[in-house]
Amino acid sequence: MLQRRRVPQGTVHHPVFARFYANCCGPAADARAGVAALRRELLAGATGRVIEVGAGTGLNFAHYPGTVSEVVAIEPESTLREAARSAAARAEVPVDLVPGVAEALPVKSEAFDTAVASLVLCSVHEVPRALAELMRVLRPGGELRFFEHGRAAGRGLAMLQRALDRTVWPLLMGGCHTGRDPLGEVRAAGFEVVRVRRLKVPERGPTLPTSPAVLGLARRPTG
Repeated sequence: MLQRRRVPQGTVHHPVFARFYANCCGPAADARAGVAALRRELLAGATGRVIEVGAGTGLNFAHYPGTVSEVVAIEPESTLREAARSAAARAEVPVDLVPGVAEALPVKSEAFDTAVASLVLCSVHEVPRALAELMRVLRPGGELRFFEHGRAAGRGLAMLQRALDRTVWPLLMGGCHTGRDPLGEVRAAGFEVVRVRRLKVPERGPTLPTSPAVLGLARRPTG
């Protein structure tokens, strides 16, 4: 089912950040921040063939339910992809790790029942193109499950996000942008949003530039 294309060279290469992330942001840190529970909520009820973009070190893999027949996990950063292999081996569902970028997915059209975007739209080069690709590879009626941090509602934090995004944050954090509007982008791409809730991550403690987040489910229209 996979169509292996030449992966654009140099498009995603953040070895310093990738090593930091792989060493410091594992399952234990995920659980302490409450993110592991949000991953379970994100993936509960997912079915069929799944494509996950920006799989990172594979922190989602342990939370896929048995109703999933296969996960094709796309990860463009080689250090993160290698770190994800042990998580894939431990997963209760088959996981195929594939190099590739969200803007040019190396898979056939309408080949998946579910797509997962989890803390990744902040760092892709072209969000509309990445979402158009997810629309392409989902079957009509297929689900997009998304968990993303993004633009703050409060003016002060939103101003801080814009300042960080124009300066140091993407350089230090592997291309991440704090102030994007993932929910607006999902809607603009033509997905039908079924449910969504806004949240703060972590729920307790100080509010960080990456704290405002949305978790939801959308569908590719059938018409």
